[in-house]
Amino acid sequence: MPTTIDEGLPAPHNFASFTTLVSRKYQNLIERTISFIPQRWAFVGFLFFFYIVRVSLSSGGWYVITYALGIFLLTRFIAFLSPKWDPELEEDSGDSLPTTLNRNDDEAKPFIRRLPEFLFWHSIFKALFISIFCTFIPFLDLPVFWPILLLYFIIIFSVTMKKQIKHMIKYKYIPFTVGKKTYTKNNN
Repeated sequence: MPTTIDEGLPAPHNFASFTTLVSRKYQNLIERTISFIPQRWAFVGFLFFFYIVRVSLSSGGWYVITYALGIFLLTRFIAFLSPKWDPELEEDSGDSLPTTLNRNDDEAKPFIRRLPEFLFWHSIFKALFISIFCTFIPFLDLPVFWPILLLYFIIIFSVTMKKQIKHMIKYKYIPFTVGKKTYTKNNN
């Protein structure tokens, strides 16, 4: 009988069963963290701080890795801010049958994110982990003129965020909610 791993599971016999076992353990660990929102984000903050320190104290600049990480984080943040169903696309599809007699545009609709908070956190966690790993591989430290990358990132960030904010204003949605709205009595 093959030896067992700590939880009484049979030891993997080949690479496929080993990767299945590791992916299940990873999935179990990730799913246990779902309810610990502040702790998850604190850990991602620590990973980000560690990445900044690692890049700052290393002999190379790791500019391309940092640029790729920044672009990836920007796309994930935009997906986090965006609604799941784009009102702009719903406006354009006039070929469908009407579902109500009178459409009220001021009707309250819940904000459902295109990228839920947990998946947003998980993608950032994986990106930071991969970026930290890449800083230990010397040939990935490509020589580039970093001010161009920084300028290009600032331009992409400002244009993308301007477009996203205009979209939020046009369709009257706010992706951040602190809590339930409370109403006070008016004494008039």
